[in-house]
Amino acid sequence: MGLLETIEDPRDLRDLDDEQLTSLAAEIRERIIASVAVNGGHLGPNLGVVELTIAIHRIFRSPSDRVVFDTGHQAYVHKMLTGRADQFDRLRKEGGLSGYPCQDESDHDIVENSHASTSLSYADGLAKANSLAGRDDHVVAVIGDGALTGGMAWEALNNIAADNDRRLVVVVNDNGRSYMPTVGGLANHLASLRTNPKYEPALEAIRDRIKGTKVVGPKAYDTLHAIKKGLKDAIAPQGMFEDLGLKYLGPIDGHDQEAVENALTLAKRYGGPVLVHVLTTKGKGYDIAVANEVDQMHQAPSGGFDPETGDATTASPASWTSVFRDEIVRLADHDPRIVAITAAMLYPVGLDAFAEKFPDRVFDVGIAEQHAVTSAAGLAIGGMHPVVALYSTFLNRGFDQLLLDVALHRCGVTFVLDRSGVTGDDGPSHNGMWDMSLLQIVPTLRLAAPRDGARVRELLGEAVAVSDAPTVVRYPKGGVCADVEAIERIGEADIMLREGAEDVLLIGVGSMVGMALDVARGLAADGVGATVVDPRWVKPIGPEIVDLAQRHRLVVTIEDNGRSGGVGAMVRQAVADADVRTPVRVHGVPQEFPDHAKREVILERVGLTPEAILDDTRARLG
Repeated sequence: MGLLETIEDPRDLRDLDDEQLTSLAAEIRERIIASVAVNGGHLGPNLGVVELTIAIHRIFRSPSDRVVFDTGHQAYVHKMLTGRADQFDRLRKEGGLSGYPCQDESDHDIVENSHASTSLSYADGLAKANSLAGRDDHVVAVIGDGALTGGMAWEALNNIAADNDRRLVVVVNDNGRSYMPTVGGLANHLASLRTNPKYEPALEAIRDRIKGTKVVGPKAYDTLHAIKKGLKDAIAPQGMFEDLGLKYLGPIDGHDQEAVENALTLAKRYGGPVLVHVLTTKGKGYDIAVANEVDQMHQAPSGGFDPETGDATTASPASWTSVFRDEIVRLADHDPRIVAITAAMLYPVGLDAFAEKFPDRVFDVGIAEQHAVTSAAGLAIGGMHPVVALYSTFLNRGFDQLLLDVALHRCGVTFVLDRSGVTGDDGPSHNGMWDMSLLQIVPTLRLAAPRDGARVRELLGEAVAVSDAPTVVRYPKGGVCADVEAIERIGEADIMLREGAEDVLLIGVGSMVGMALDVARGLAADGVGATVVDPRWVKPIGPEIVDLAQRHRLVVTIEDNGRSGGVGAMVRQAVADADVRTPVRVHGVPQEFPDHAKREVILERVGLTPEAILDDTRARLG
């Protein structure tokens, strides 16, 4: 039995000697690689925080000391050290461990922090609660993997620095990356540490001084002040943080167990807010990940990979993302106004080919969706046509900017929302099941949901031609649906099938068109006539949809979005506003947070299958 199997609680770490800690770190890395190779997940970020996480749990007393990870995808080691190592064969599987902190799994998981740049705000509130309750417990916020590029983190730092008596330790896990190398002025500032020729001897000097420091609390900082001051011109980030009013300790080699533990001990004993700057290597211990230039295996293939080579074990089918990737380049070839913006996700959203061909026309703003959206508004006002490519779930963070900075000013900005609808494996926060509900309330905005690859190309072209309002093209995760041509176009909608009498109008939204066709075939077997329509543009609801509804006995809508305020709800409203009495049956995702599982499993769980919809339609027809 390895050491890892003996760790059921962080307290079990405290009696381990240096040799055992080294062995434990190696075991953890082996377990992470083995698990992610089979189940998919975030590999590089977790390999980089092994020693750091061990140190945190040796120095602090979780869960009474609250440890918050930002982003939560770097919490695998934390899970192993809090009694869940034996469950990693079920990582990201239905009924198994979540890929992020999960309150239902453990008291050690304080928040389900799967979106970036939020940990410092959580920590600020937790520290204030401790103070108000008279508790001496500490709060530790681990922020890194690009999360410090988010504006919300700096709002929190501004508040943390204003309260000098709260027991709060901010650990900056500086690996120089998010998905790709971190961008922006702050990133450049921190990167100067790694490239300055004085860095290595400076790091050694600081490490030796920390290891030799026996005094604690404020005196420890006085002891270190001279060496820090002398090095300030060479390695400058402490000046930036201390100018905010935060005590700064670092830079620390994040893979030197003893140095990290000594630094955290000093920070803990200080008694007020302290920022500990830790330098780590993403993918540490797995050379294939470290050498991966794209993202250092930030997220491994969902179908698994060969640990010996790092290659995916299953070939991925053509994806929705790949269709967009090619088409945006083709459009930009013909329209010099088209520019692209993303938030630290150039490769995941398919803008890498665009960046290669038009490097001056692509802008990666870091994990800063709010800035991305309003910057796009400025580009549009300046005569460009920005295409903002994000995961659907991350647009939630820029909604205010979309509403008031883009739509209010009638800016021609196109938003391309990847991973829309039910995504599954990455848990409740990453499902893109809110976009069509949120976007319905934005005046002037037009929203397209393509059913297949041909429609991605078609609708993207139509979207970038709109110059006086925001447009959105949204599509799901995974393999793209095979192209299905319409038999007729009415207005902007495609008629996909007319079968027998006009009994049921089936409205399939985007990738749900195939499901609508399956339901229609089932109805035909019952002798019930059906029409299947793909609206293409699902905001606004076109008059042709209302006209079709009036000619049928029942309208059935199918979408992989929340039922409240989604396309089906808008169809029902449009039908009612036109005094059409045809009943509308809405099929979508219930307004809840689905547990992580494969997309198909979640769709079946919520009744989004041809069989379930067919049974419901039969019941409605009596």
